[in-house]
Amino acid sequence: MKEHDLVVIGGGPGGYVAAIRAAQLGLNVACIEKESALGGTCLRVGCIPSKAMLESSELFQMAKNHLAEHGVSINADSVKLDLPAMLKRKDGIVSQLTKGIDGLFRKNKITRYLGHGKIVAPGKVLVEGAQPEELVCKNIVIATGSKSAPLKGVEVDNDRIGTSTEALAFPEVPGTMVVIGAGVIGLELGCVWSRLGAKVIVLEYLDRILPGMDSEIATEAQKIFTKQGIEFRLGMKVTGAKVSGKKCVVTCEGAEPITADRVLLAVGRIPNTENLNLDGVHVAYDNRGRIQVDQHFQTTIPGIYAIGDVIGGAMLAHKAEEEGMAVAEGIVWGHCHVNYDAIPAIVYTHPEIASVGKTEDQLKEAGVPYKKGSFPYMANGRAKAIAASEGRAKVLAHAETDRVLGVHIIGAHAGDLIAEAALAIEFGASSEDIARTSHAHPTLAEIVKEAALAVDGRAIHF
Repeated sequence: MKEHDLVVIGGGPGGYVAAIRAAQLGLNVACIEKESALGGTCLRVGCIPSKAMLESSELFQMAKNHLAEHGVSINADSVKLDLPAMLKRKDGIVSQLTKGIDGLFRKNKITRYLGHGKIVAPGKVLVEGAQPEELVCKNIVIATGSKSAPLKGVEVDNDRIGTSTEALAFPEVPGTMVVIGAGVIGLELGCVWSRLGAKVIVLEYLDRILPGMDSEIATEAQKIFTKQGIEFRLGMKVTGAKVSGKKCVVTCEGAEPITADRVLLAVGRIPNTENLNLDGVHVAYDNRGRIQVDQHFQTTIPGIYAIGDVIGGAMLAHKAEEEGMAVAEGIVWGHCHVNYDAIPAIVYTHPEIASVGKTEDQLKEAGVPYKKGSFPYMANGRAKAIAASEGRAKVLAHAETDRVLGVHIIGAHAGDLIAEAALAIEFGASSEDIARTSHAHPTLAEIVKEAALAVDGRAIHF
């Protein structure tokens, strides 16, 4: 039996950050992770590998279709795809980063256990694996993340019909690929394989793509993706998907069956709370499997905490990281805080889509008086120079106080530009604060400044 001040169950973004921060604060910390590589779904089979594939596929498409406009003459027919090399690069990046977390654990003297963590009782955790261990501790943090949500009738075989894990490692470009779900994961991976040559059909139950994001921005995104060759079929209730020979057959209510080479199930994610013995130790969770926590991330049982995808809120790696920092500080200092209004969300398609704060839809529904400023990429010098004139930025500010309530961007490097908006919301800035701040010229950041100026009807360049 080994003793620790804190045992973290899960080595993903929330878990490893919580472990490192707690160790920085002087605690004797252990982290239990069942996978040999640290980093969780995000690093191993999610955020990082998908971004590597998005970058590689975008470069491939640019070489084939867009270099001529830059004065770079090549024979597009001679541009060849080396998919094994692309996948190897992706795997190499993942390997480097997972090893980097191992190094951070050693640097911070965190004890790592390989196996499945099960809570036996408050202050006691069993490591189930090749070398079982029983750990005694003062505090436990549950950071076991999430897994792909199933859909009734869809027979996942983890090959022809799979989740994002399989879609990041197809051995060949599918002729036709059906994506079930028009959320972030479905669109990002749909874009990857569309760029590489697949015919991509996206099926969505709702009448719009990107549920939860600003509807105006989502509508513009759909138009752009359609021009890129992705086919959207909205208002489609998928009733089944199965493998038939070497093909997949997808059925939808009131529509003809669709035959495809591959099917990606991307209808969201659900908390990964199985086999933690939550019922046995009386930790409360709701009917969706989300663990109930207070403002300090403590569950209904003192000394047991939970963060990340297993609790409520957006399932985002950086949200889990903020909670990891906060829970460690709360355990040591007795207080902590995360401002959920300042947590950005990004879709790494081309163009990128980024959002922070309230959407225009939410403000209308809540009856909050607001002003809106919008500025297009096409009116920005830098965007023109880099041939990225699609998209716009939108700033939403309170009609009476001018405080920034939300910022939504579709366009090149939107994921980087949104950081300024998140900082503005974190510090309670007004749109005037952004508008009066000097932004270097020529940069894409000027688009945000101009959108802030537009809130008061005084954009300069449009």
